[in-house]
Amino acid sequence: MYCRNNADLGCGRESTRRGIREGVRVLARYWVPAAVAALHLTASNVAAAQDLNQAPDTMAARVEACTPCHGNKGEGTNDVYFPRLAGKPSGYLYNQLLAFRNGRRKYPPMNYLLEFLPDPYLQAMADYFAEQRPPLPPPGATDASQQTLQHGQSLVTRGDPVRQIPACGSCHGPALTGMEPGIPGLLGLRPNYISAQLGGWRYGTRTAKSPDCMQMVAARLTEEDVTAVAAYLATRPAPVNSAPAPKGTYVLPFACGSEPD
Repeated sequence: MYCRNNADLGCGRESTRRGIREGVRVLARYWVPAAVAALHLTASNVAAAQDLNQAPDTMAARVEACTPCHGNKGEGTNDVYFPRLAGKPSGYLYNQLLAFRNGRRKYPPMNYLLEFLPDPYLQAMADYFAEQRPPLPPPGATDASQQTLQHGQSLVTRGDPVRQIPACGSCHGPALTGMEPGIPGLLGLRPNYISAQLGGWRYGTRTAKSPDCMQMVAARLTEEDVTAVAAYLATRPAPVNSAPAPKGTYVLPFACGSEPD
């Protein structure tokens, strides 16, 4: 109303248009760059937040699906049926991953997790766990009798030549830490797990590459042998050096498909 009645003051329609155009120019000069800068900062913040929330692209991050059963670094958990993976020979771990993926070893969660993973990825997983060196757990308490432990010690350290059973140490090493590239150590495992695996070898539910040396040995064991070996191995303390022996450190008593020449 004030501008309409004071045309001499330049407040008519034309001056209103000029004012609007000037206002737009001011907005274009100051507000638009500020808005663009604000949008850029917002996008940068969103990207930064996404980077913070995104897991690092490392093998440690990729194998987190393994940790609930096998421990953060493959050291094992309180579950007596899930084994320690850390420090075992890479070739052995790779063979087991292949066996689960291809269905030769049957455990549905493992078969499902590995079903579509290619060989190089499985090898990278095996290499990662082989490089981990968390300390071995202290030996657990046992309710096995002294007679059972002595029988287990005899089979582990001397075998039974009459029944053509080689000593466990003749393949798994004098310190029972295994040998590169494909023979695992036997320390840090619970008796339930050892018994279950020996049972699998005995009854053919666990197999390996031919010649399947473990199946041949386990087939000669009795239930009492299995119980004794598992109990004795679970009482063994960690050696000073728990790493697998280098390839060729000792000669195996017979050919074994898991440990190629």
